[in-house]
Amino acid sequence: MSYIDGFVVPVPRANLEAYRKMSETCGKVWLEHGALSYKECIADDVKPGKLTSFPQSVDLKEDEVVFFSWIEYPSRAVRDEVNDKVMADPRMANMMTPEQTPFDGKRLIYGGFETFVDM
Repeated sequence: MSYIDGFVVPVPRANLEAYRKMSETCGKVWLEHGALSYKECIADDVKPGKLTSFPQSVDLKEDEVVFFSWIEYPSRAVRDEVNDKVMADPRMANMMTPEQTPFDGKRLIYGGFETFVDM
């Protein structure tokens, strides 16, 4: 069974192309270092809920859109090794500062998930 790092992040619509460029670089880096797949998905049908929702989870502003993203690995051990390599990769240096990211990193939600059902 695979291991997944999952992310939910609000991105200002004005920064979509910068986010795409950043994501394409990140995807290349993660895949080169051993990730199985890298996905960035823009919200298409995510409505605010009464108690919870994707927009509410990131305190979505009117000029933003939600992204749901994930990176797949063969295992958590491989994920930990890949992430160590990614964080040391010089292509990532500029993207690790709040001034360079095209989104508000304080509202990024992320975590690691062990696959429970895989069909």
